[in-house]
Amino acid sequence: MSLSARTSAGSGRPVRHRPAELVSEVEDLKDAAAHHGLPGHNAVVMTMGALHEGHATLIRTARERVGGKGFVVVTVFVNPLQFGAGEDLDRYPRTLEADLELAFAAGASVVFAPSVDAVYPGGEPQVRITAGPMGERLEGASRPGHFDGMLTVVAKLLHLTAPDLAFFGQKDAQQLALIRRMARDLNFPVEIVGVPTVRESDGLALSSRNRYLSARERRTALALSHALFSASDRLAAQEALRARAASLPGAQGRAENRAEALSRLGEARAAADAHAVAQAAEGHGAGAVRAAARAVLDDAAKADPPLVLDYLALVDPADFTEVADDHAGDAILAVAARVGSTRLIDNTPLTFGATQ
Repeated sequence: MSLSARTSAGSGRPVRHRPAELVSEVEDLKDAAAHHGLPGHNAVVMTMGALHEGHATLIRTARERVGGKGFVVVTVFVNPLQFGAGEDLDRYPRTLEADLELAFAAGASVVFAPSVDAVYPGGEPQVRITAGPMGERLEGASRPGHFDGMLTVVAKLLHLTAPDLAFFGQKDAQQLALIRRMARDLNFPVEIVGVPTVRESDGLALSSRNRYLSARERRTALALSHALFSASDRLAAQEALRARAASLPGAQGRAENRAEALSRLGEARAAADAHAVAQAAEGHGAGAVRAAARAVLDDAAKADPPLVLDYLALVDPADFTEVADDHAGDAILAVAARVGSTRLIDNTPLTFGATQ
């Protein structure tokens, strides 16, 4: 399938790069790469199909990075190794025709949509990538074996597509961290590029599973993003307050002095925060940030239909272990929950101590 006169998504201008095509066989993919590939300018975007604007953003970002003459492969493959018992492999949406339209409009050179037999000839692989300790936390604890299956197919697809750059969404933050770790630990010659989460107008993170939500379930599901926004706002207020307190005379040095300075600000929020700041070694309020998110999720648990929380975790991006209340530096606030029969995840990056 070849398509040459496509329109760039959102711009109305024709895409000037090479014609796009659909391939389903490994040899055809290799032939396309040999014909169109440009050393140093080859990219891959891996998907399980049911593409949406989040995927389009990944493809457009890849196209921008490799340029008009670069080669962008979009893979569409529902990987059975990533689905555990009772999960939605058979229910997972398969919308190849719509996927092709979106992928080509966003800048794909080739869509690689192989069969299970093409990816796993002879049946499921006996040798697989193991995600290690990081893969046993959070999503790994909720979905045993999920990350082993994900890394195995990503490794295979990296070999098959041989890209210089691979683009993944930050919405799946733990997945992105594990892929980066695998590429580093196993010396894959590829740059792993994270692309910020794309959200719908109401704040819900774009996901292929959003289509399963009824109108009432969607209202409840908004608590995931609202919890993250609340936590982010709480952190921003803390950091701004600390910066003001630190600028007052006599506020330098010990946390107790900072608390006194906060009290002297004469603000209601300052008075409420003074004790917490005095208790934290350097005034970093990870506990308060967690609590702000938890309050939103607790309210959603009382909604109709209710939100059933799987986990809320404030973790170190390096290994996805929980951070201490006095944490300084980067962190990720991650949440997973069910609304009705649909399981959703979301996260936001945070930085503690940015103003100090």
